[in-house]
Amino acid sequence: MSQSSTTAQQKLSQSTQPAPASTAAQQSDNVAHALAGAGGGLLSMALTYPLITLSTRAQVESKKAQSSTLDAARRIIAREGIVGLYAGLESALFGISVTNFVYYYWYEWTRAFFEKAALNAGRASKKLTTVESMLAGALAGSATVLLTNPIWVVNTRMTARKSESEQTLPGSKPARSPSTIGTLLSIIQNEGFARLFAGVMPALVLVINPILQYTVFEQLKNMLEKKRRITPKDAFYLGALGKLLATSITYPYITVKSRMHVAGKDGPKENVLDSFRRIIREEGWAGLYGGIGPKVTQSVITAAFLFAFKDALYGMTVKARRTIARK
Repeated sequence: MSQSSTTAQQKLSQSTQPAPASTAAQQSDNVAHALAGAGGGLLSMALTYPLITLSTRAQVESKKAQSSTLDAARRIIAREGIVGLYAGLESALFGISVTNFVYYYWYEWTRAFFEKAALNAGRASKKLTTVESMLAGALAGSATVLLTNPIWVVNTRMTARKSESEQTLPGSKPARSPSTIGTLLSIIQNEGFARLFAGVMPALVLVINPILQYTVFEQLKNMLEKKRRITPKDAFYLGALGKLLATSITYPYITVKSRMHVAGKDGPKENVLDSFRRIIREEGWAGLYGGIGPKVTQSVITAAFLFAFKDALYGMTVKARRTIARK
């Protein structure tokens, strides 16, 4: 067969290959990653939620209410029962599912864009560089914050609320806790729709948290992949390391965001810088790190389980998709 004939056949073969393979298949893969991230986040959140409750209350209460994590847990259980450690769980599970779905969808979309650009530029490897990993995390994180901030305002209100049993007489029955929908409607009615976006500016600044987390994760993952295939166990440890670094660096902003979420309509109208100054003035630098113990523990464990669950769920999703495609 002549060279010209062979070349013609190759061009014909390339032109007849389904063009949507890089579009439809990539879209399907993005959704698979998003579903796996949502499922992984839901499972990891359910496992570690009591630590979130302890951390959030430590962040929003005054320094005179501070105590050890164990004492805080005992106080909540004595006052509200075991269920007190799970205040706001339903909104948190919904929030983490939506948050992770949106985040992973946009992250994988951005990653695919950079990988395609790398191939078109003739780069030796399509693996994301450090800068590309940070840009992907910034875009995905910003989109996620704007879409999900109202969910977390409601969740923080439910988690940090002062139990009415504190004001009741001994032996009297405490008032029933409000539902997620009840809390949402109460905020809108009493404080206005805009209050659902309280703390959105520090939340946008906190996009640096997943940027740091996923940059560390991606770069360590790329290094390890040169030696062997990544397992869910590897993802567990790499996810924990990335989150430990990111949360430790950004924790003061996490505290400010939580304070802004629980501020009522009659509370001080402060910007982020004013809130920082007030906390330092009234509580000292330690006030910015209230609850950091349970928060870092929860964040690291949650991230570790998230990456492990996500890897496993992604494999299951891809396998199920292929099985359905064969039928």
